[in-house]
Order: sequence, then C-alpha cells, then structure tokens
Amino acid sequence: MSILSYLQKIGRALMVPVATLPAAAILMGIGYWIDPVGWGGSSALAAFFIKAGSAIIENMSVLFAVGVAYGMSKDKDGAAALSGLVGFLVVTTLCAPAAVSMIQHIPLADVPAAFGKINNQFVGILVGIISAELYNRFSQVELTKALSFFSGRRLVPILVSFVMILVAFVLMYVWPLVFNGLVSFGEHIQRLGSAGAGIYAFFNRLLIPVGLHHALNSVFWFDVAGINDIPKFFGGQQSIDAGTAIVGITGRYQAGFFPIMMFGLPGAALAIYHCARPENKSKVAGIMLAGAFASFFTGITEPLEFSFMFVAPVLYFLHAVLTGLSVFIAAQMHWMAGFGFSAGLVDMVLSSRNPLAVHWYMLIPQGLVFFVIYYVVFSFTIKRFNLLTPGRELAVAGNEFDGYNVDIEPATTATGKAGETQALARRYISAVGGSDNLTAIDACITRLRLNVKDSSLVNESLAKNLGAQGVIRLNKESVQVIVGTRAEIIAGAMRTVLAEGPVAAATSVSQAVPVQPKVTPATSERSPHPVVVSLISPISGEIVPLDQVPDAAFASKAVGEGLAIRPTGKQVVSPASGTLVKLFGTHHAFCLETDSGAEVIVHIGIDTVELQGRGFTALVEEGSKVTQGQPILELDLDYLNANARSLISPVVISNMDEFGTIEALASGTVVAGETLLLELTAK
Repeated sequence: MSILSYLQKIGRALMVPVATLPAAAILMGIGYWIDPVGWGGSSALAAFFIKAGSAIIENMSVLFAVGVAYGMSKDKDGAAALSGLVGFLVVTTLCAPAAVSMIQHIPLADVPAAFGKINNQFVGILVGIISAELYNRFSQVELTKALSFFSGRRLVPILVSFVMILVAFVLMYVWPLVFNGLVSFGEHIQRLGSAGAGIYAFFNRLLIPVGLHHALNSVFWFDVAGINDIPKFFGGQQSIDAGTAIVGITGRYQAGFFPIMMFGLPGAALAIYHCARPENKSKVAGIMLAGAFASFFTGITEPLEFSFMFVAPVLYFLHAVLTGLSVFIAAQMHWMAGFGFSAGLVDMVLSSRNPLAVHWYMLIPQGLVFFVIYYVVFSFTIKRFNLLTPGRELAVAGNEFDGYNVDIEPATTATGKAGETQALARRYISAVGGSDNLTAIDACITRLRLNVKDSSLVNESLAKNLGAQGVIRLNKESVQVIVGTRAEIIAGAMRTVLAEGPVAAATSVSQAVPVQPKVTPATSERSPHPVVVSLISPISGEIVPLDQVPDAAFASKAVGEGLAIRPTGKQVVSPASGTLVKLFGTHHAFCLETDSGAEVIVHIGIDTVELQGRGFTALVEEGSKVTQGQPILELDLDYLNANARSLISPVVISNMDEFGTIEALASGTVVAGETLLLELTAK
C-alpha cells in the first residue's frame, strides 16, 4: 500500500472519534445557553450539561486511540478497539512524569515538560495505528491447544500491552523531540495569525477530494500541535480562566467556515441551478435544494461540493480560495463561533452563548456577502468557460444515463430497495474490474473507498453511467468512487454480493458476449416458456452485436441486454405498444415501458447528447401512450452522420431480470416497423 493510501486510511479512521463531537457540542452548547457567564457556577443544570459534554472533549486522546484502532481494523471488531484502549493506558502510564522520574532516576522537577502532555491526541492516534496493525496481523493466529483460549482476537490486547512497553521506552527519548517539534509547528502557525488560519482553511477544502483533510484538521482542531482549537473553545470560561483560551483568538480555525457552509455554498447551488438548461432545471433544483439545506443547517457540504468537484475543478479551486478568504476575514475581525460537528446553523446557535463566541452574529452578514460572491463567481465562471455543471448536459451531474439508472432501475431477483441496491452494487463491482480485481471495500459519507489490484482496470465511464459523480485513482491500488450519501449502503451491498460468489469484470467475455442473431428463426431452438413480448425494429439499418457498440456501458450490458442497429432510415418507431416513460430533452433517446412490463431503451447513436438535440425531431410527447410501429422520432441522417461520434444505436431491455430469456430474431439488415427484432420469454 502506498504512503498516500495509508494516510488516507488513517484519515478515514479519524472520523470515528470525531463523530463523537456533535454530542459534546450539543451538551455543552445547552449548558452555555443556560449559564453563559458562570459555565455552571450559577446553575446546577448548566453544570450538568457542560460537564457531560466536557467528558467527551477532555478525553479525546483516549477516544482517538480507541476509534483509530477500531477504524483501521480489517473487520471493525471490538477487540481492536479494546487493544487501542489497553495500549493507550500502558503508554500514558509509563510515560507519565512520575513514572519517568522513577524509571530514569531523575528528580520529578527535572522531568521534561513534554511528559506532562503525554495524554494527547497525537499519542492516541499513534497508539491506535499500532494497535490496528497488530490486530490485522495477529487476530487470526491459533495457539497450541493449552493456550487456545488466548488465540485469535483475545491474543491481540495481550500483544499490544507488551509492544506498548517498547513504544513507551522509545517515547521516553523521542517524545520530547516530537513534542517540541509539534509545539514549534503550532507556534509558527499561530504567529501567522489570521493569515495562517486562512491558509489552513484553503488546504482543508483542497484535500477533501483525497480524504486527507481529516488528518489536517486534527492538527488545528485538537492537541496535536498545541493549537487544540475545538476543546479550548468549548472549555469556555474554564479555558479562559486556565489561560489556554483567548477571547477573540480561540475559534479562529472554525469561525470562518460558517459563512461558507451556511451561505456561500447555497449561493453556488443557486448559480448552478440558474445555469442549468431549462429542461433540466426541475431535476437540478431538487438536488441543489437538498444540498443547500444540508449545508446551511448541518454544515454537511459533500452533496454540493461533489456535484461540481470533478466536472468543473476550476470551481472547486475557487471554492477553496474563497473558504480561505472567509476564515481569514473572520479571524482578522475577531468574529468567533465554534462547532462540534460542522459549521451549520445548528452549531452556530449552540455556540452563540459560549463566552468565547465573540461577535458571532457578524458571521451572518459576512455570509450574506459570500452568498453574493459565490453566486456571481460561479455564474460567471460556468458561463464564461461553458463548464458542464449539473444540468448543463442532458443528465444531472454529467451522467448521460441518469434517467435510466434512476427512473427505471432494473429489477432483481430480490425484492424492494434491498434488491435494487444489490443490483447496483453488482454493477459497481463489475465496473471496478470484478471481484478478482477488488481487494477491500470501505466507505465514508459520500465515497466508496476501494482497494484494487490494478486501478487501470476500473471502467470510469461505466461507473459514471451507473450514477457515480466521479472516480479518483489515487494510485495503482486505491480508487474512490463518488456515489453520494448512499455510499455506506452501496458498500454493504457490495460486500453482500461478493459473499454470494464471484462477479465478472464489465469488460470480461462473460458479461460482454453479445446476443447473437439467428439467421433462420424457424430452425432455431425455441424457449419452452411463452413469449411475453415481441419487439419490431425501431429503425431501418444493419444489425450490430452489442459488444461492438463503442460505449462501455452498452457493450458490457450495464444498461441492459439486446443488440444495436446502424441506421439507414430517418424514422424511428415504437418497437412495441406501451407508454413512453422517458423522452430525453435532446430527443436522442427514449425509454418505452411495454404493456407487458418490459423496459425498452432505444438510444440513437453514441454521445449524441452532445449535439443538444440537433438532428432529432420528436413526434410524440413524454408520457404518451403509443402503439407498436407508431413514429417516435425523425432523424436528419446527413447532419448526424457528419457530426455524431457514432450512429450505432443500441436497443436494449433494462429489466431482463424480470424475464426468462431474450432472443434475437434478425440478422443483416432490418426495416423499421416490419422486421421482428427481439423476443422476451417468461421465466
């Protein structure tokens, strides 16, 4: 595993202990609302809430040891978490000032000050990593029969306790150097003042695509380099009295995020909506509204950020710059607020009566200004450079087959949402090279984090056609697939699918073998099951096997099973009677639901969505009831032949799991409305 992959694994594990912060923020926020000056000294109820929250904040170091050990373990078992706790207790006890004085035979007064700070998040993370590695290596070890009780997972805490003795011995000599280095780093950042806060915020956003922002956050938000911004802020008056927090300074690595999360990104969402094509605005509105709502109220920004992060990287860079600017302004103006989860309205309200929340209300007008800035900058940049943000192409988030995959998800042998999710999961496994290429599956809020043998085997176009918003190849063995907030559900379904048996890669022979047309239907071996529906050719032309279609999604049968036609006629007719459930705004494709329930996709050409409807004339409206042979589209073949990448047109059934077999009945040339093309039989 490369260094980048390993760092990303650590960053992912850091989210486990960080996830406890919302509880601390809520509890302490309520306490400060009740008693904003006395921090519990004037109200027993306030003290109750503040102390309950501080129980989390003041023990973040041990939570990091437990959480990182658990998060980095291969099977997320409680024994790994227990090992982290055991290791942390051993190290911090042996490296406590009194123990160091005794072991090294030096006066307690001469013990380096670093050992007074041994109970910190840096040590917690270090212990968690070592504990997880020991767990992953030794949790399956079988001892002799006499010691069998201590085999497997029970062995790991014992090993950790002995290994941590060695770690503690090393730390007795190394920790003072590390501690002084971290302090110097923190002091350097702090000397940069507001500019340092802005630089941090810029890199905070910039590292989100690779998931390393969590590691960066731990330096500024916790006691890794002596900054410890979140615990100090939520210590409130207690931190002020202890001299660890400074009014107007503590919180500067948090405050400037509020204008971005609550106002800036919603402004970007409005710009993306206004820049969408008219026929797509209804879809884009729903996505942008949901993302803006989540960002404003909770500070969860991934749904919005990933909507433009990969399709328009320049916008994401501008977003990072504006975030840095916002954090710098808030720090420079001493407008302070803090958060336990993220910089949304909920955290702003909860922290508003904290003694360290200085002029927090000024973050609202600052946010309104950034709303305008984001709207203007995003609108101008999108239009000036014709960026393909959601709705600028046919489908939301740049996915040409979004309508197919969302509106008519193929059925499965299972029922309901679980079956649909497993079908999608199976296709994602195929898209990343099949089960032979996939070595590990994990997920965070919006990303599938996958370890593979060879990332070059990942079919990016197929993943996007399945609904992914982007694919990141971190290195040869690590891939991230951006799938939105269902990432954890899809990851679980992928594990379930793999447990049931191997899955072939999308480009393998087993998945790409075409439906071979039968030259002589009368002599072919017929299915014993009754025919459910017979499809006529929707267009005149020459039959082309599906695996020869120059598009990975169709060639791999990710969209459905069937065949393709190279058109020679200009009229496209309905292959069966039914309802036209989808007619794309560019008129290059439609989906027909037949009266028997078959979902037929007719897609004229490849990448013809880029023609923006030129060369196509729709003869019916979406939602219309049509009869077999009724004209649906009229083509300008001269224009299409001159401008389309390919005119090979797939005709596929997207819900074949509901039927028994599909049989091709034609070869060579076919005539629209006359030649029998495909037959579907019942199971």
